[in-house]
Amino acid sequence: MHGNGASAARHSVETASGCISYTEQGAGPVALFVHGVLLNGHLWRQQLSQLSDTRRCIAVDLLAHGETEIAPGQDVSVTANALMLESFLDALSIDQVDLVGNDSGGGIAQIFAARHPERLRSLTLTNCDAHDNWPPAAFKPFLAMAAAGGLRGALEAMLADKSLYRSPQALGPAYEHPERLTDESIETYLRPLVRTEQRLRDFQRFLAAFDNVQTVRLESRLRSLQVPTLIVWGTDDIYFPVKWSRWLADTIPGTRRRVELEGARIFFPEERSAEFNRELRAHWSV
Repeated sequence: MHGNGASAARHSVETASGCISYTEQGAGPVALFVHGVLLNGHLWRQQLSQLSDTRRCIAVDLLAHGETEIAPGQDVSVTANALMLESFLDALSIDQVDLVGNDSGGGIAQIFAARHPERLRSLTLTNCDAHDNWPPAAFKPFLAMAAAGGLRGALEAMLADKSLYRSPQALGPAYEHPERLTDESIETYLRPLVRTEQRLRDFQRFLAAFDNVQTVRLESRLRSLQVPTLIVWGTDDIYFPVKWSRWLADTIPGTRRRVELEGARIFFPEERSAEFNRELRAHWSV
């Protein structure tokens, strides 16, 4: 176990994209961690605690997620979230980061990298949206349910009975060991999504804005991306099959290493943190 002793602290900063909430731990060069749909910066708690001896680790809460507060009706698409990362780093006077993304946060990381390669010391992509595999087929029933008006009912049911979140019909397939996920973590992820009517509407709009045009059009810029890139992929993911890790490795010329975590699923940063953090540490030290 590494770390710098001090625990993660929550902060927020005013930006053009709203009042962006984040947790940070450690000192040194900045590593910026970007979560995906339904979650928030809590996903990265073990990266913050275990890598804070070598980086100033920052886990941001996306627009319409976590503790971040935004104006009613503002753009919450993945492209808008990539623009938010730009204004967020500007607000904190951070020039360059080691960028790490998971799930839709990996799609956002690709958009940011394509727009601002000069702001990246390195890039790490884990199981995530890529090219035209977005939204993934396995997530489409959830999107259809949300579009049909079922979002509040589904979220409140999972909050009332946490076993529903862990079930095969909900988020269970996103975890190798869903039974190990604590009630507290589920509460931390989902409660902010139903805190106010505006938040529920904003989150609904985030889901409705899923459109692979935003990632398909990146391809030519990814093909010229020289930023040192690490790709770490769980092999047992119903959303993002391993072939997408190969597509990313073949597309991004800066790719230094592609790692498969046997049996891991999409949210492995919290389930396989020791293995993942070793890979990050090695990637960052090159």
